Amino acid sequence: MTDPDGSNAPDDARDTAPRRQLVGQGLLIAALLGTALIGIAPAPYVIERPGPVYDTLGDTAVGGEKVPVIEVDGAESYETDGRLDLLTVYIDGSRERPVDWFEVLGAWLDPRRALLPIDSVYPPGQTDRESDEKSARDMSDSQSAAIAAALAELDIEYRSVVVVDRVSAGDPADGVLEPDDELLTVDGTAVSTDAELRAAIADAGLGARIELGIRRAGVESTVTITTAQRSEDDPSPIIGVVPRVEYEFPFEVEINLPDVGGPSAGMMFALGIYDTLTPGALTGGEHVAGTGTVDAEGRIGAIGGIRQKMIGASEAGAEWFLAPSDNCGDVVGRVPAGLEVFAVSELSEAVEIVAAIGRGAATDGFERCT
Repeated sequence: MTDPDGSNAPDDARDTAPRRQLVGQGLLIAALLGTALIGIAPAPYVIERPGPVYDTLGDTAVGGEKVPVIEVDGAESYETDGRLDLLTVYIDGSRERPVDWFEVLGAWLDPRRALLPIDSVYPPGQTDRESDEKSARDMSDSQSAAIAAALAELDIEYRSVVVVDRVSAGDPADGVLEPDDELLTVDGTAVSTDAELRAAIADAGLGARIELGIRRAGVESTVTITTAQRSEDDPSPIIGVVPRVEYEFPFEVEINLPDVGGPSAGMMFALGIYDTLTPGALTGGEHVAGTGTVDAEGRIGAIGGIRQKMIGASEAGAEWFLAPSDNCGDVVGRVPAGLEVFAVSELSEAVEIVAAIGRGAATDGFERCT
């Protein structure tokens, strides 16, 4: 006998088929919902991508007003030409505003973006506000160091003093030194930079009693501190302070970039200041970009996000790029087409390279990342 729909299948088979279909549909829906839930779950990464590009020789907007990025008051400054670009990166995500796995997948597929473990950008326990405050301090310190480095390159004298920023609880300096104490000497030898202070403590050695000449509230005195081991894994001697360096310059240099943080613009600030304080155009009208920290002695340090910064420089039209030598491992094989990259470890090298570019001279002899 034939049933009304023309099927000769037994009754139990006809009952099973719809159930299987419903189960299959349910599993598919569950899988899709599971994928969606996983996709929108917080991921332990942040996403780095190219940010704004600023010409240190140009203008920027502050409070709706157009102002030079670098302003000099109290010394002769000169008109210049070309561009000396500093690069920035955007960081998408934080502990308080995490990215999800869909965003992670998109970044992984996008060569302009990079994925970083969140701990490498936001240390455990650090809030977004604390991170922003540290970034602002780093920028302020880098600007001061850039001014000092540029003036030193020009043989212009200035005064600097090492100041106690924080005292680490439980370390040798605790109860002996206070925030804002000026550190003048170590065992009778004058110190005026963070590097000189650290070198003097290292030279004294572990367990050494060192005599510090200090100035507190205008009154000079001496104190004695015994150095201790930094940690179980690091035997280097410390006294347990976080120092900062304060400067007295012979004239005022103002850097107007209030919305940029971090220390990585230091070298380009120093180059911009150097160019502003010297006759003629250091770049010769060329478009040069770069990145790197700088200290008062002119040493160039490594930075993060150099791949995204090279992309940003290329997209902004730069033909030449200055990279810290210590970043060469991140540069090789990742240079955008049309961008020539030099490796620098000292401000003097950066000045020499840019001057050669500006003169149209050969650049074959300068170091590259290989």
